[in-house]
Amino acid sequence: DGRLKSADPDADQIKWGMEIDMGKVSNSPWLLHYDASSCNGCDIEVLACLTPVYDIERFGIINTGDPFQADILLITGGINSQSESVVKQIYSQMPNPKVVVAVGICACTGGIFKTCYNIKGGVDTVIPVDIYVPGCAARPQAIIDGVVKALELLEQKRADYAAQRRGVMQEGGNIGGANE
Repeated sequence: DGRLKSADPDADQIKWGMEIDMGKVSNSPWLLHYDASSCNGCDIEVLACLTPVYDIERFGIINTGDPFQADILLITGGINSQSESVVKQIYSQMPNPKVVVAVGICACTGGIFKTCYNIKGGVDTVIPVDIYVPGCAARPQAIIDGVVKALELLEQKRADYAAQRRGVMQEGGNIGGANE
């Protein structure tokens, strides 16, 4: 029926065995992972998602290091003065539409480090965040759930963006044209 299901028979009992209609995914979304200033706990869990045990690539995700190709920005760690400009630059280099996923409590709010002199807070203090995945460290199942939600949101943003562009082109096509 076009739906991707887990090969694990216990996946239905473990609520992270998500189903996603792959027919609705227009192309493989590219994911860029950036560590803003984490303790690496969440980064290890993000990397665990790429292993055959959790296999996030079954949802068509392609991991990239190039922001110009990325659709989804997955950030771990809180924002400090050194990472603030880098996060803004990465976000600005990503093409529209894009989705930002904050992974771990540090990326969501600043976590246990939010009162430290060098932490400005969560990722949303610098760029807009679409999906929050709390946890210390965030479990791979929660990260996969956040990425699946990001996929759904990305498809919605792509549809909205395409409709907006069609509307602008239709309006622009009539300006000064033969149809007036």
